[in-house]
Amino acid sequence: MDFEDLGLVVDWDHHLPPPAAKTVVENLPRTIITGSQAEEETAIEMPCHHLFHSSCILPWLSKTNSCPLCRHELPTDDDTYEEHRRDKARKQQQKHRLENLHGAMYT
Repeated sequence: MDFEDLGLVVDWDHHLPPPAAKTVVENLPRTIITGSQAEEETAIEMPCHHLFHSSCILPWLSKTNSCPLCRHELPTDDDTYEEHRRDKARKQQQKHRLENLHGAMYT
């Protein structure tokens, strides 16, 4: 049962995003890291190209969907959150279009 089933709406701007989608996490690229002072290690590469030990990033992504360094978001399995992300992106695009139009009017 989720919040909507209970008649509650989550304010995603004030709550942690849901976990990253399991299929997305499973398909993140693995990279072998070698070094002169370390044994070979396997790291997981995020879409933003940050690398993390699997024992660090997998528990993180099971709690929230973003890169711990830059906050780049991965897709989630939560339909309400994904709709919130799309709505937020539409509002941001509209804001940029209005700013560009305003700037074009005065240049």
